[in-house]
Amino acid sequence: MNKPMASAAAASIKSQTMHLSPCLEHTPDAGSRVGQGQLRIIDHPAPRPEGQATGTAPRLATMVLRGLPPAGGRNGVVALLLGALLTACAPVAQRPPSVIGKPQASAVPQTTPPAPAASAEKARLERVDFADLPGWRQDDVSAGWRAFLRGCSALRNRPEWAPVCEAARGIDPQDDAEVRRFVESRLVPHRVVAPDGRTEGLLTGYYEPLLRGSRIRNDRYAVPLYAAPDDLVSVDLSAVVPETKNLRLRGRVVGRKLVPYWSRAEIESGTAALDGRELLWVDDAVDLFFLQVQGSGRVELDGGEVVRVGYADQNGHPYRSVGRLLVERGELGVEQASMQGIKAWGRANPEKLDALLRENPSYVFFRELPPNGDGPFGSLGVALTAGRSLAVDPSVVPLGAPVFIDSTRPASPEPLRRLMAAQDTGGAIKGSVRADFFWGFGPEAGEQAGRMRQPLRLWVLLPRNGS
Repeated sequence: MNKPMASAAAASIKSQTMHLSPCLEHTPDAGSRVGQGQLRIIDHPAPRPEGQATGTAPRLATMVLRGLPPAGGRNGVVALLLGALLTACAPVAQRPPSVIGKPQASAVPQTTPPAPAASAEKARLERVDFADLPGWRQDDVSAGWRAFLRGCSALRNRPEWAPVCEAARGIDPQDDAEVRRFVESRLVPHRVVAPDGRTEGLLTGYYEPLLRGSRIRNDRYAVPLYAAPDDLVSVDLSAVVPETKNLRLRGRVVGRKLVPYWSRAEIESGTAALDGRELLWVDDAVDLFFLQVQGSGRVELDGGEVVRVGYADQNGHPYRSVGRLLVERGELGVEQASMQGIKAWGRANPEKLDALLRENPSYVFFRELPPNGDGPFGSLGVALTAGRSLAVDPSVVPLGAPVFIDSTRPASPEPLRRLMAAQDTGGAIKGSVRADFFWGFGPEAGEQAGRMRQPLRLWVLLPRNGS
């Protein structure tokens, strides 16, 4: 490739960065399934545009589609990449980010305009003392610590956490006083501060629901729960834009272009070729919709067998809150726009339900999980702990780290202050002081999660130097 073309391509890639977020998704660190057609991004240094600061040189990228070698040499590669970015992103350029990992954390609308999301470069972690954490002395710290220890299986290969996880094996995780001494000697709390100086944000909740279903379609069970399709491909752009290391671009290949994958409306109307990808059939479209919001759940079959399903992939479209839409249209009041309220609206308005759900173009695919007694697996790749696992924005809070929250219980002024573990992510969980509280399994957990929209202050506990 000649130098002028390389520079132009690099500048074009750079110029698209601000417009990529609508079709870039947070992805889990482990367990995601990708379709058989796959993409690799191999980066190449590009000439630095005139006047650009040292250390921020853009990267060109070669995109290799398995079974589809790029045509036209390196010039064709760049054209293919740019075409993919422009084509796949343009249709949703003005919508909020979509959901990957633990998918759409809440269907409840914002009661006030959302604060700007923080980036990893702008959010601040301010070192404080344990005495600055409200409720630290009163919490059952050992319960939160046991949740953190589950994550050590994923953290032992991280140099900053390996010494902490190794040393923790020498203490009794049930002994609250011993755990507290260990945490205070090995870790340092850091207050999460938004770019504008805010220290208060938003805490929502999620849970693992139970659905009724069958492995065979019949008159009662007619709503398909799909596995990830083979034609869904994922692009890792971190070689082009390192800041997007936790993000993915999703689409499908048409000819020599990557175009947006089918939307929810197109999938449900049969436009997408998903015959044969049905994992199960369930009896309620609304329950399936909220299973996609939660990201994992259980399906009870007529014979008593319970099948666990978990997030496999997502179609790359942004999540659109149906609760917000109902409030904006005057169908529900803000106080009614919980998961329970949306379900009640659907029962009262069955003729409008399909159209409403299809206004959210995001669609989540699942995989069958082995049966076990633990919670569902989060983005860290470990089982979540009810009441002690938290979904966070990993660009702000390191995935796997212990965190301390100061909030209130759902729809209540009662304080909720405790040590938790950052073990999951979600497309709606973006910004500095933003988290999603995992309540566990079943209807009671669903009641709590569906009503939770509380103020939040957040601290991250990081290893001391030499720990």
